[in-house]
Amino acid sequence: MVQAVQGAKVVVTGAGGGIGAALARRFAAQGARVVVNDLDAARAKAVAEEIGGHAVAGDASSIVDEARDALGGTVDVWCANAGVGRDGGEPGEPLREEDWALSWDVNVMAHVRAAHALLPEWLERGSGRFVSTVSAAGLLTMIGTAPYSVTKHGAYAFAEWLSLTYRHRGVRVHAICPQGVRTDMLDASGSAGDLVLKPTAIEPDDVADALFDGIEQDRFLILPHPEVAEYYRARATDPERWLGGMNRVQRQWESTR
Repeated sequence: MVQAVQGAKVVVTGAGGGIGAALARRFAAQGARVVVNDLDAARAKAVAEEIGGHAVAGDASSIVDEARDALGGTVDVWCANAGVGRDGGEPGEPLREEDWALSWDVNVMAHVRAAHALLPEWLERGSGRFVSTVSAAGLLTMIGTAPYSVTKHGAYAFAEWLSLTYRHRGVRVHAICPQGVRTDMLDASGSAGDLVLKPTAIEPDDVADALFDGIEQDRFLILPHPEVAEYYRARATDPERWLGGMNRVQRQWESTR
């Protein structure tokens, strides 16, 4: 058992399936009280009933008060897990601004809104935990999907800012950055996901394992695929070589389309 989460009051957004459901189950198994959030009310209810939690359906950015009430007036851990993947169109194609707007709203601003609502209480009492499901795309990038890659960089940057700003005041932050995970989102990623992500894809439970190891070790950056650390290092130390390698992947993908 992870002492830091035993008896904690936890909210997991986007928890009707995939990574979110795995996190909700793991927190419940560790003795936490869990609110399961999802846009799909039936899926949220099914997971909540399975783990003995509370279902709160709706937009992840607007359910803080309802989730807090369901947990008796306070939230200890917020898992900002809900996310969307959009390709946004390529240069030369009509700009799909609605895909960019949705990606920004769900992948970044939902995190910002939740933190804005939670931080006053956390800072007053000197404790709180914010878990951001980012993606390796937030450290690196992903071919074929500019809105997803750009907004996941934003989600990572916001989690990093929260950590450096509030860690001395008792707020712990974790950024989960997996590559491919066997979820509906991976299935919807098309040929780019088939090429880049599926060969090394892991299960949602593996992501939960990595997070709980990170909580025990009090680590900010959670890498369910450890090799991402080396890719991130290569990107930082030799960006020209890294971009060249990614361009080769892009050309390989284009040759299969």
